[in-house]
Amino acid sequence: MSSEIIKPLEPGEVVILANGRFPESDMALRYLHATDQIICCDGAAKLLLDYGKEPSLVIGDLDSIGAELKARFSDRLVEVTEQETNDLTKAIEWAISNDIKRAVVLGADGNRIDHTIANAALIAEHCSRINLMMVTNDGFLLPLSHSATFPSQQGQQVSIFSLTPATRYSSKGLKYPLNRTLLSTLWSGSLNQVEGDSFTLEFDAGLALVYINYVNR
Repeated sequence: MSSEIIKPLEPGEVVILANGRFPESDMALRYLHATDQIICCDGAAKLLLDYGKEPSLVIGDLDSIGAELKARFSDRLVEVTEQETNDLTKAIEWAISNDIKRAVVLGADGNRIDHTIANAALIAEHCSRINLMMVTNDGFLLPLSHSATFPSQQGQQVSIFSLTPATRYSSKGLKYPLNRTLLSTLWSGSLNQVEGDSFTLEFDAGLALVYINYVNR
């Protein structure tokens, strides 16, 4: 996969807005304004409405929106009452079942650290079925199941979280290079830095989350 991993939304691609910290950074808001196809996870519909935009779909167990909003968005509600998964999972599963090829997830960080960690993990879990990227107020979080090259800038901060501890990683363009390195704990690949205008992460098979911060927010 090439540097096209981080790219603008195209027709047929959607934003999924979770009910976490509402987008504030220029980059996150850029994605929010890039499409009218915004799937809100339950209570995120009110956050979006307060911001001045309307959802194209509201999905979840609908326990976080009141009767007024249910009536207002009655033509775009998808109620999924089961409690085995969270509302972000329900939204991603809906996107997959409706042949959405790519979704940018906003509002999935903030508020509670356990929610943030869980949301990052579930994005990784679904990445073989849909192209997903979490855009936070601080940077990009991308699930990765094969080698990739990323566009970047000198000094940009990068962290690599391996979800398959037996996987060996090599890199090009990072200050602290990896050479068939095992990232056996979640912190092992954190706090690296880009040297140049791109970096490459190479591995044979596995699953990782790659965090890239914004240079200018």
